Amino acid sequence: MTDAGRTWEATISISTARAAEADWLASALGPEAAREVPRAAARIARAGPNSVTVSIAASDAGAMRAALNTYLGWVELSLATARAATDATSGPASARS
Repeated sequence: MTDAGRTWEATISISTARAAEADWLASALGPEAAREVPRAAARIARAGPNSVTVSIAASDAGAMRAALNTYLGWVELSLATARAATDATSGPASARS
């Protein structure tokens, strides 16, 4: 099977608990979307105060799979980092006097 002339498109929608997390996520993913990637392109947008969308276009199924895996990994890593940073600055409730 060939993908000649076909463009594959996908959108990832991420909802966050707070607008600050969505801001942080969009800022973290922005530089990655600006990079040139063979056979794929991505666009990061704010869909609302607490949400971010990642729109991906790829020239073939393999490029789409790779781009989706990459961006889903970056989303998970970015949100985990933001949560860890928030936990580190606020600390557990039992540690506060």
